[in-house]
Amino acid sequence: MDYRTLGRTGIKVSPYCLGAMMFGAVGNPDHDESVRIIHRALDAGINFVDTADAYSRGESEEIVGKALKGRRDNVVLATKAHLPMGDDPNQQGNSRRWLTRALEDSLRRLGTDHVDLFQVHRPAPDTDVEETLSALTDLVRAGKVRAVGSSTFPASEIVEAQWVAERRGLVRFRTEQPPYSILTRGIEREVLPVCERYGMGTLVWSPLAGGLLTGRYRRDRQADTHRSAFGFRHLRDERRLDAVEQLLLLADKAGIPLTHLAMAFAVAHPGVTSAIIGPRTMDHLDDLLAGAQVSLTDDILDEIDAIVPPGTDIGTLDMAYDPPAVRHPALRRRPAGERSAA
Repeated sequence: MDYRTLGRTGIKVSPYCLGAMMFGAVGNPDHDESVRIIHRALDAGINFVDTADAYSRGESEEIVGKALKGRRDNVVLATKAHLPMGDDPNQQGNSRRWLTRALEDSLRRLGTDHVDLFQVHRPAPDTDVEETLSALTDLVRAGKVRAVGSSTFPASEIVEAQWVAERRGLVRFRTEQPPYSILTRGIEREVLPVCERYGMGTLVWSPLAGGLLTGRYRRDRQADTHRSAFGFRHLRDERRLDAVEQLLLLADKAGIPLTHLAMAFAVAHPGVTSAIIGPRTMDHLDDLLAGAQVSLTDDILDEIDAIVPPGTDIGTLDMAYDPPAVRHPALRRRPAGERSAA
């Protein structure tokens, strides 16, 4: 497997990153099988593993910790914090108070004294980014973290964080983890160019568009899969299903499965360092590994562009980040008494 440099950190990582979200109660509750899946990925040359404290409330990190015993030194290990880990309102977010505690908890579950990449899982509009970067700086200086990154940040907030880090002499985000797939190409407009400008590595999540690019979801039938039990709206989006039908024809023309087409597309962009795969079973992993060497021709990439134009999203993933003003109408409307009459 060819390895790529993670931004300008000097750390070499595989173009496929093993995502651990499906290990634990949310996906595969069998710890032994999950450990075998992780070992299979490592044996195949994947050296990059990404998890988060919120995945099955820490269970994913525990499974990863079991799998890495005796192999930790050969793995670039990443985790994240921000999402709620309890009912206490302070057991979440990007404050110094929580990030410090969250990392200690993650290190204990992972059975290690440091992580190679510690990421802020989502933006926190109520927290000054200087507060967040200051806390992360101390964690790096303490030797508990090697590099820090963001996840699903808008381009404007990535730039703000870079400026604050430079002006205050703090560690800066070395990576960003945005959603990216053939169906979700919005980051091509600003996020990827900004990351390239600042020398940031990118770990793109959901390259299979939440399962739509596996070919199991079709217009004429609904797949009986684990993910369908979550009732994700994007799996029933007619616009996305129409695009999938066209992509299936293109994959057949290219002589490869749709999953291989989707993964090869995700890692073809020069701004993408690694694409996160999230297998729940060994069969899922084996299918993805079988396409690791697939490379798409310019003609195929042009045909993909014709189906989903560059820089556009067809629908949105249910787990995508929306800024507060998008989620809350009151933040984008003047009070009724202040509105001018038409």
